[in-house]
Amino acid sequence: METTVIGYPRIGNLRELKFASEKYFRNEISAAELEKTAREIRAYNLELQKKSGLDIIPSNDFSYYDGVLDTAFMLNAVPARYTELGLSELDIYFAAARGYQGTKGDVKALAMKKWFNTNYHYMVPEVDDETEIRLVGKKPTDLFREALEKGIRTKPVIIGAYTFLKLARYKGEKTAADFIDQTAAAYSELLDRFNGLGADWIQFDEPSLVMDMTSDDVKIFESLYEEILSSKGSVRVLLQTYFGDVRDCYKEICKLGFDGIGLDFVEGKKTLELVKENGFPDDKTLFAGVVNGKNIWRNNYASTLLILDELKKHSSQIVLNTSCSLLHVPCSLANETLLSESCRKHFAFAEEKLSEIEELRQILEAEYPLVTEAYRRNSALHSEPRSGRNDSVREKVSSLTEKDFVRLPEFAEREKIQKARFNLPLFPTTTIGSFPQTAEVKAARKALRTGEMSSDDYEKFIKEKIAECVTQQEGIGLDVLVHGEFERNDMVEYFGECLDGYIFTEKAWVQSYGTRCVKPPVIWGDISRARPMTVKWSVYAQSLTNKPMKGMLTGPVTILNWSFPREDISLKESALQIALAIREEVLDLEANGIGIIQVDEAALREKLPLRRSDWREDYLDWAIPAFRYVHSGVKAETQIHTHMCYSEFADIIRDIDNMDADVITFEASRSDLTILDVLKENNFRTEVGPGVYDIHSPRIPSKEEIIAAIRKMKERIPAEKLWINPDCGLKTRGNAETVPSLINLVNAAKEVRNENC
Repeated sequence: METTVIGYPRIGNLRELKFASEKYFRNEISAAELEKTAREIRAYNLELQKKSGLDIIPSNDFSYYDGVLDTAFMLNAVPARYTELGLSELDIYFAAARGYQGTKGDVKALAMKKWFNTNYHYMVPEVDDETEIRLVGKKPTDLFREALEKGIRTKPVIIGAYTFLKLARYKGEKTAADFIDQTAAAYSELLDRFNGLGADWIQFDEPSLVMDMTSDDVKIFESLYEEILSSKGSVRVLLQTYFGDVRDCYKEICKLGFDGIGLDFVEGKKTLELVKENGFPDDKTLFAGVVNGKNIWRNNYASTLLILDELKKHSSQIVLNTSCSLLHVPCSLANETLLSESCRKHFAFAEEKLSEIEELRQILEAEYPLVTEAYRRNSALHSEPRSGRNDSVREKVSSLTEKDFVRLPEFAEREKIQKARFNLPLFPTTTIGSFPQTAEVKAARKALRTGEMSSDDYEKFIKEKIAECVTQQEGIGLDVLVHGEFERNDMVEYFGECLDGYIFTEKAWVQSYGTRCVKPPVIWGDISRARPMTVKWSVYAQSLTNKPMKGMLTGPVTILNWSFPREDISLKESALQIALAIREEVLDLEANGIGIIQVDEAALREKLPLRRSDWREDYLDWAIPAFRYVHSGVKAETQIHTHMCYSEFADIIRDIDNMDADVITFEASRSDLTILDVLKENNFRTEVGPGVYDIHSPRIPSKEEIIAAIRKMKERIPAEKLWINPDCGLKTRGNAETVPSLINLVNAAKEVRNENC
């Protein structure tokens, strides 16, 4: 039985790609030096996978920024506004990813969205009526050759034709169906190139097949691959799916000329059922995704062997595989020196998952699998009870009733009370919460961690930064202020450190987008609030100003979605446990005089099941109540804000309104404010702040640009319900772009305010 993985992390064990890329952006290293770092990461990954015993090793899973963006460049789907800048090919690529503002011009970045149900973000390709899709990029073949020079014949990984067309944004009259012939021709040419290079397998990633598909979608998929596969030559083509099951097209997939089909047996609720009911083609290899590519817990070999035993009844050719790319887990446990062995032995990061795949292979090939040392050791591990149980928390969750999730009085009455209390001007201005985490702030945090700075000195330093931030915001003229969040390493990890039931890693970094990496904490046991988490800093900040100061919290669903969750209890149970803790913090902030409290649910949309039929019972029926419980106990005059990041909101906009917040801020700038029409169509009740500029780009928006955005907003949103703010927190930006951007924001709001008056 052969083994493979869908893809491997590309950031480097210690985030080498992130640091090299950021140096390149600052003109501190050359393109050649950046490429050297990239080659070293690729070489390390190839050798590691070879040593692990992996039979089929992927290539082209590396990217400088994003794999979908790479595919757009490979297919000539690059908007002219970037190519016309006259930059190098690499800098055109980064301009599309990050935006560009310089001597060559001023352009925004492409839109950015969540990658299916993960915390990874992809760049949305733009296709207009003049786009000619054709094969122009050489990256997949170049990286195949690079591996071949090291003696490794890899499996090139390419975003599939159907998924590319489904993810693209069409800015004209044409739709995906109009690009079938061009796209199929480009992929056919790619197959021809790999035939010439002697490739054995090529992997086309088609995660869009696990979404709800219409009959037209199925026809597009069939039309693409009937053409692509008609002249594939000797190279074997693997159709790889992940993040769910392919119930809408399983029979069609099996009839097409693929040599291998990759199915997800971890998140695919109906995948095993589909194989059992319909069988599996004798002439195809089943790539069985049985090792979880998204969570960090050790595989339960007993459960996995049961799945494989059933699959062997239906397929004689099985390749052991991950459920999705290992991009979504940290690189290696070898970097963790502080985890206790009692915790460590339960975890498998990317490198350890390679070992798990090899152990599963050895167990399956043994004459007596259940008495092998690897199986017995794994069985013993999963039989161990884990610490962290809290019966008090469990009892509180089980005793919650329907009325606990309802805030009174109703929204309309609260809105009047709050407007009278805060007396804010039309189009009030604010930020989402965080201010730039400068090198000075990071150095102080590190000094505290290493003992070079005392806790008293650190607290003094943070207070100084808060005072500077408050003074800065008052100078800029913002209406509702924030304390800047300088004490926080991350919007989830910080709260996890203040909660019982969490454990933490040192270097378990995971790519979120581009050079942005996060270190998700691990939910180990039952969650409870160990101590107040933000009250001290918010109260201090409020003491420095007469303007309203927002208390800043992360919501229970986002804390859960941006952690590695437990697998021994339900996500609903975990979310409600966290909600209990955040509710306590909300009530403490209110009791200490904080009148505006923002509870961010940046990741609410992120874990929404990919199939609409699963939305309510599997997610929304507990995620929305978890947020409502957090604020249901506050007074009418306390204003509750929330914030949501880069996602599709249109299809759940009524559920978002039903969160019963008083103000919701959205990412909107990268999606050209398309959310506005959705809000208007649904008579959105909650006051709203669609982001007027993109903070994930270093470019500074002009006052005129922001004025145009506000005017567009007030055509669709009642002026008395409209807030003006950036589209996300500012921690990843520098002061050099943050201050002028906010000055332009405030001046734009004032100008439109005067127009309205």
